[in-house]
Amino acid sequence: MLLIKRLCCSFQRINAITKTRHPGDTLEVRGWIKNVRRLKNNVFFDISDGSTMQKFQVVVPKSEQLKTISAGNLVRVLGQLQVAPQGHYELHANSLETIAEGNLNSGYPFSPKQQHNPEYIREYLHLRSRTSCTAAIMRLRHKTQMALHEFMDKHDFIHINTPILTTNDCEGAGEVFTVQPDSNELLKQMSRPPVPLSQSYFDSKVYLTVSGQLHLESMSYGLGNTYTISPAFRAENCKSPLHLSEFYMFEAELVFIENLEELCRFIEKMIKSVTNDILKSSEADIQYCQKQAVGENFNHQWLQDTWPILSYNEASDIILRNKEKFETAVKSNEGFSKEQELFLVDYCKAPVFVVNWPAAQKPFYMKISREDPSKVYALDLLMPVVAELCGGSLRECDVNRLQEHPNFPQGLEWYLELRKFGGLPTGGFGMGVERFLQLLTGVKNIRDVIPFPRYPHSCKM
Repeated sequence: MLLIKRLCCSFQRINAITKTRHPGDTLEVRGWIKNVRRLKNNVFFDISDGSTMQKFQVVVPKSEQLKTISAGNLVRVLGQLQVAPQGHYELHANSLETIAEGNLNSGYPFSPKQQHNPEYIREYLHLRSRTSCTAAIMRLRHKTQMALHEFMDKHDFIHINTPILTTNDCEGAGEVFTVQPDSNELLKQMSRPPVPLSQSYFDSKVYLTVSGQLHLESMSYGLGNTYTISPAFRAENCKSPLHLSEFYMFEAELVFIENLEELCRFIEKMIKSVTNDILKSSEADIQYCQKQAVGENFNHQWLQDTWPILSYNEASDIILRNKEKFETAVKSNEGFSKEQELFLVDYCKAPVFVVNWPAAQKPFYMKISREDPSKVYALDLLMPVVAELCGGSLRECDVNRLQEHPNFPQGLEWYLELRKFGGLPTGGFGMGVERFLQLLTGVKNIRDVIPFPRYPHSCKM
């Protein structure tokens, strides 16, 4: 008879078992039962602890005490590791304890044996980490951020925690959320002339950040190369599957860089290196997500390609020559639509950098081209699936040109002082973490690659 008792030994995460354990080893696992199969002499159940895509089978001698074991139960199992007839590891249990009953028959929204569509799963944000696809994506988010940190550390970048609250709108587009206390009583207590009541907490308007770039620049002027992985916020009335109101940005600033192609090649090197690391560490998760998203696995051929560089004028000429192929209008003064960006990727048969953009389309901090003042040294990286993945530029290091820029914001005197007190040439870029995950997995909706999506008319939990 199987003993049901409390176990005191340390337990093993399932993903580490095949790497560190051998047949005959005694070990403990803890996790949720995914399904139960009752045969003549034994009960078999698959257990998951969230650490891996792979199922882990537990074999338990049949007994009266196992009649209440069901899918959803959280259990603790101690036993010996063995090799199953099919060649995979399984745990032959000596003892088992039910830590918590799952009660999946009492309102639980996900059936263990049924595939649910992403829209349905999204309705239950607090429970969706229990689904296989969401769990796989969250593990990929973790591996992506770890790979980014490791790459940047290897290349002597310093990680900076840029602020979420800021007084500037980095992009100058006005797509910002304003921050102020909810308590009018507090605002009245702190008010003082001539500050408006709504601004009395900070004595100025404060926003949720749209980018950590300007703060990174200030750190780079004393530390050298810097980067951040931080949340960013955009107040846009947009329900596109590529946009969120809150998302995560990987941003980097490089010092002593004066050539846009050099910045392009650094970005290419970084994305290829990080992608290869993730493919090595998380192949099962990526393949599962791809099959769920597009029905089959696909290779990232762009890892082997050299990515071409087109000028904005060259890219515009290609689009204009093929304008009859597009559903979206071709507007030479507004950049490219996603449809047109994906066409350029297909046209080049590889990811493509588009550089040297019209100054009128870009923010004040981008360096004016010394060859053509109507252009700035800016880049967009266009990729399969997601279109624009990265945006970047050389930064304007001439304090006089910055001061004379018609769109230079008020209140950024400190930004001028960076150049005044020993300025240096810098460049940088930003990459949306969620879009990168869409690129890897083929997941169509960006709301499914972030734990708690925020978008117009939705901010749950």
